[in-house]
Amino acid sequence: MQPPEQTVEAGALTAELSNEFLSSARVFAWSVREVIERTVLREVSGDRLTFSQFKLLYLVANTDVLSIGDAAAFLGVTCGAVSRTVEKLVRRRLLRRVAPQEDRRMIRLALTETSRKLMDAYQTARDYKAIMAFRQFAPDELRRTSELLDRLAGAIVSDGSDPSATCMQCEIYVRDRCRFGEYGHRNCFYQRHKKQAHSPNPGPAEGKVE
Repeated sequence: MQPPEQTVEAGALTAELSNEFLSSARVFAWSVREVIERTVLREVSGDRLTFSQFKLLYLVANTDVLSIGDAAAFLGVTCGAVSRTVEKLVRRRLLRRVAPQEDRRMIRLALTETSRKLMDAYQTARDYKAIMAFRQFAPDELRRTSELLDRLAGAIVSDGSDPSATCMQCEIYVRDRCRFGEYGHRNCFYQRHKKQAHSPNPGPAEGKVE
């Protein structure tokens, strides 16, 4: 079967070039995950929190009500694993249940003072590490690269993608306006479950960050 007809100039795009680009993208994604995300989390929380647990805290901080299935899809684990993670974080006073729900498939959770401080500390440390890593680049260069990455990602997923598909790919980097969602024709999970500005007070502080 012959490959589809190319719309770019003949010879301008080769398999070698696309492979080189994909290799660079893979290494960049690894660097962000291991050097910026996981290293910073270890510095801030030690062995108290796995990255999967941290992602669940972030999800709770930026959504109102979600289902066990939604949380499982976000974390890439089973519903049973999510339930166990929630129970563990509640026992450790990093999550609290706001109100009991008749439908056990739906969960309404809130951060505690402890987890809020931990997430603030993580954000500050991550921002500092990223700024130190990117300080050699001009702001306009970073903005152009960011937009190009969104366009490239959108081009990869847009062909044959389901316009009604729910997107959680930003994980812990939610944005008010997501270009990837626009280019890739995806519906943002965070926008569908965005916390209301008038959310109830989470209650008294529980514990403190060591």
